[in-house]
Amino acid sequence: MSGTSLDGLDMAYCEFSFDEDLNKWTYLLGPVETVPLTVTLSDKLINCMGLSGLELSLLDLDLGRWMGDEAKKFIKKYDLAPEIVASHGHTIFHQPERGLTLQIGRGTELSAHCGLPVINDFRSVDMALGGQGAPLVPVGDKLLFSEFTACINLGGISNISFEKEDVRVAWDISPVNIILNRLANEAGLEFDKDGQLAAGGDVHEGLLGKLNALDYYQYPGPKSLGYEWIESAVFHLLDPGNISLPDRLRTAVEHIAIQLANAINDLPGKGKVLFTGGGALNAFLMERTKDHVIHEDKQILVPDISLVQYKEALIFAFLGVLRLRKEPNCLASVTGAIRDNVGGVYYE
Repeated sequence: MSGTSLDGLDMAYCEFSFDEDLNKWTYLLGPVETVPLTVTLSDKLINCMGLSGLELSLLDLDLGRWMGDEAKKFIKKYDLAPEIVASHGHTIFHQPERGLTLQIGRGTELSAHCGLPVINDFRSVDMALGGQGAPLVPVGDKLLFSEFTACINLGGISNISFEKEDVRVAWDISPVNIILNRLANEAGLEFDKDGQLAAGGDVHEGLLGKLNALDYYQYPGPKSLGYEWIESAVFHLLDPGNISLPDRLRTAVEHIAIQLANAINDLPGKGKVLFTGGGALNAFLMERTKDHVIHEDKQILVPDISLVQYKEALIFAFLGVLRLRKEPNCLASVTGAIRDNVGGVYYE
């Protein structure tokens, strides 16, 4: 999969087993790797919103071919024999209020270039059924990580999932690396390692107030965020103006930490909260989040780095397994669809 933070193509070799007696899934996470996007693909994806229909269709083909070639190299490098490739692709549009979602990386091209069956387009069925088409990870959280009270992923966008009255619920919390990396780029950095640049700044209370007052945070779940909303509602607030870059980064971190802590503070009961995704490696962000968590019985855990960085890839592989078994891989309780559904298009 290629995330909204544009840090590359995540690939993970995964094995899954189901114990009929225990009614429980287990997994093994094998070789993992992130391949940086080519400069050409990166530039086009950054500017994808302004592409014509023809240009976007060509990018869909190019990305699918490149993903297929990279998957083939990965399989050969580690001498693997996978049965299928499950691909999230790269999100271009996500506008659930209009029933629109688009992930590119053409499945036919991916399959032809890696030489394996491919399952992709996991969101469209749910949106056709009136759902948000996101988040998709919670079914994996429920079936693979049930020992945790909640699972939070910090990618380009953060999301949370947990059990409430024996039903899985989930939603997107806030932008994370989409805005932090954009600000770090101003300093010529790919990202702000450990939040060091942010830690050297001061919170700008006026900016923090505007960020926390954004209308999205007033809505109950199920709800999800798309790049388009972040671009229109958030980016302009973080433009330079008369606020220094370190102060804008520091304020953005504080905003994210407050929103994450609000979600944790509202969790029922006590227990362990699993944090994964690239943002979980931002030491300063994690420190500020913990400082805002008011309940001492909520234990924040960050696992080993492979699971931190590849949990989403692991779960999208699992969604592919559920699709093959024709079992629900998208939960109506999470997305608001009229029913649980089996998403994914199969190419052979």
